[in-house]
Amino acid sequence: MKYKEAGVDKEAGYKAVELMKKHVNRTLTPNVIGGIGSFSGLYSLDLKNINSPVLVSGTDGVGTKLKLAFIADKHDTIGIDCVAMCVNDVICCGASPLFFLDYIACGKNYPEKIEQIIKGIAEGCVQAECALVGGETAEMPGFYAYDEYDLAGFAVGLVDRDKIIDGTTLTEGDALIGLASTGVHSNGFSLIRRSMGENVDRLKQKIDEFQGTILEELLIPTKIYVKALKKLIANYNIKAVSHITGGGFYENIPRMLPEGFTANVEKGSWPVLPIFNLIKNAGMIAPDEMFSTFNMGLGIIFACDGDKADEIKRFINDQTDTKAYIIGEISKGNEKIKIC
Repeated sequence: MKYKEAGVDKEAGYKAVELMKKHVNRTLTPNVIGGIGSFSGLYSLDLKNINSPVLVSGTDGVGTKLKLAFIADKHDTIGIDCVAMCVNDVICCGASPLFFLDYIACGKNYPEKIEQIIKGIAEGCVQAECALVGGETAEMPGFYAYDEYDLAGFAVGLVDRDKIIDGTTLTEGDALIGLASTGVHSNGFSLIRRSMGENVDRLKQKIDEFQGTILEELLIPTKIYVKALKKLIANYNIKAVSHITGGGFYENIPRMLPEGFTANVEKGSWPVLPIFNLIKNAGMIAPDEMFSTFNMGLGIIFACDGDKADEIKRFINDQTDTKAYIIGEISKGNEKIKIC
């Protein structure tokens, strides 16, 4: 018996590697040593202007958003989500992402499909200004269905110890600013699929408020905030940053706060995207549940000096591709977060 008869096609793996090379090459920087195909990825650290280097890592996946990619048979953007979920975490402490690695596990290696996934990962790395230095594609027949796969990633960033953003300089009266999301991003899809169902005809229905169908709206890639935050951090004193992912506002905002402080978030201070109203109404989901599951239109929330809030908001709106909103302020207290 040969390995191929057991369901693992080595030739398909070789073809997938050849197809992905052009996408990987888009991400390479002078710091990358060697190329694709080695046992490990090599990256030369540039420590110029770094007094006390700290490496920062993050790993994540795309979750059940993949189910909708399977339904749509669209695989060229889901890799952006994977990169975003990792690099947006890394930048929260002020670290610039350096490189990324991916892991794809599939029931059957279809080289053209793997290429599309890698195409999205490479695009995400370009947006995050980091290199794709390696990865793994595991063909696992009998474990995954032939037409399904899972996707995860791992990012490493660098920050000077003195410039780590950790919330320790927060004071009462600091402003909270939110950066607009592009949609649902990559969290809460189990609730979405439960509330809206997976009926293909329903998901492919066109909605006037969307540019396309419900399915297309749900598959919009996660916003990558690295460039905007790097520019912001270089120009202003940013005290704390939160990536609004799984757990929504109630879990993620408190993670950036030291003891004794409360984030006061004002409803109505930013536009809630139509997709969230559709989800809420379809599943009859309570407002608190929405805020504890989804980003509600804000993918990043950060704290800064209150007297600089208007200036910082203008800077973001004028100098980056991201829309900013002043959404509240920091006060003393132990409630962690109040949304009113």
